[in-house]
Amino acid sequence: MNLERYSRQMRVPGIGKVGQERIMNSRVTLCGVGALGTVLANTLVRAGVGHVRIIDRDFVEPSNLQRQVLFDESDVTNNLPKSEAAATKLRQINSNVTVEAIVADIDRSNIEGFCQDADLILDGTDNFEVRYTINDAAIKLNKPWVYGGAVGVEGMTMTIIPGETPCLRCVFEQSPGPGEVGTCETAGVLGPIVGIVASFQATEALKILAGKPETINRELYMLNIWENTSRRVKIAPLKGRKGKCPCCALRQFEWLDGEHGTQTTSLCGRNAVQVSQRRAGALNFAELRKGLDGATAVSANKFLMKFTVTEGPDGYDFTVFPDGRAIIKGTDDTERARVLYAKYIGN
Repeated sequence: MNLERYSRQMRVPGIGKVGQERIMNSRVTLCGVGALGTVLANTLVRAGVGHVRIIDRDFVEPSNLQRQVLFDESDVTNNLPKSEAAATKLRQINSNVTVEAIVADIDRSNIEGFCQDADLILDGTDNFEVRYTINDAAIKLNKPWVYGGAVGVEGMTMTIIPGETPCLRCVFEQSPGPGEVGTCETAGVLGPIVGIVASFQATEALKILAGKPETINRELYMLNIWENTSRRVKIAPLKGRKGKCPCCALRQFEWLDGEHGTQTTSLCGRNAVQVSQRRAGALNFAELRKGLDGATAVSANKFLMKFTVTEGPDGYDFTVFPDGRAIIKGTDDTERARVLYAKYIGN
């Protein structure tokens, strides 16, 4: 066990040798390895977290490179899924850390399996549907997790310890409706806000993993880096919402039970829709290719298949994954995306 590489970290009050050894023996599930997730993964692997499981449904595109710090142009050229591209970089950074890469869409069918053996769950996602699903799983499994969000020049983060702090549904009772909050498409995103929010999240993670839960931030922290403002919101009084929080008080895991959520998701800033099958199945790319008469720019590797179709004046770019999931670029209309999916991939 080589502790020398962590010598500067061990000198930090509250970590020391004991804390570092705890960090090295810990397991983290990171949900999403995009903007927030790449910063989180980079920090945790360099800090020596023993096992880092990174899960992401997406692939690397040129617009990611502005803020997603583990990717480069070769990842775009090679059509790599984000989790695989990130894992390759992370293993070069610290070969003593086990980096587990999973290409999957996080939903109610798999979230518990991904988190069952984790000491901590980290939010690197970009949508509230997944966050509420994470929250349900974390409370059900009694796992701490750290929420983070960043869009435009604003960000926020909150640490959730089941039984001790309010959960996500205590603070945000309902998922925001369409148009109620900004997205990276409508508000853009400035790279530094991502790094700042993720750094706060990573610090909270290291406190928990080092065995120092008494030092965590127990407030909702919000900041605007363009206007140079920040504020801390006391959320302790919201814990359980007087016994009526569906999740942490009543233990009604509505997101895990499928009472909320969809099978199609408009992707932030992409003019694209993700379509998933309710029961994932294995796609045979070679067979799929045979039925793609009229498709252009067809390419495939073991991770994904890409092709383009033209219907009238409109063109649509498909990225299809082995589990049957597809990202269809060229529309943000979920119904149109379903029709295209059925036509070119099947039901």
